[in-house]
This record gives sequence, C-alpha cells and structure tokens, in this order.
Amino acid sequence: IAGVEKVLRFLSAVMPTDGSASAAPALVNGGLALRLLLGDELDTIATFRVDGDRVTELYLVRNPDKLAHVDDVVPLTR
Repeated sequence: IAGVEKVLRFLSAVMPTDGSASAAPALVNGGLALRLLLGDELDTIATFRVDGDRVTELYLVRNPDKLAHVDDVVPLTR
C-alpha cells in the first residue's frame, strides 16, 4: 500500500469501530513503535522507517508467538 491516503484508509477500515482499539507509544529494538491494543490485549506492534520528516515504511507484527516475547529483556551477546 503506497501513499498517505491509501494507508490511512486501510488502517481505518481494519480497526474496530466499537472503541475497543487503542494505541500506546513504545520502544522496540531501540526504535519508535506503537503497541496496538484490542481491549487490554496486545494485538499488533507497529514499527516505522523514517526518512527525513516522513514515515516511508510501516512494519506490523501480529504473530502471537512473537508478540508473547515483546516485553522480554534480552541481553546482548557476542
């Protein structure tokens, strides 16, 4: 999906209209992200690529196995 209008139209079409969805800022892998919640349950992590003053790419993770570990602190190793 390319273009601001198309992305916003898509996102508004897939979001529930009953008020159960919310978003909260987060840091994921050292970068800005959004935690998208349905009720109290984490549904999606959205991360971004920013070039200059524009978001040029949006990455969404919805895999429950990956989301289960999003809050885990993992030590860096070599």
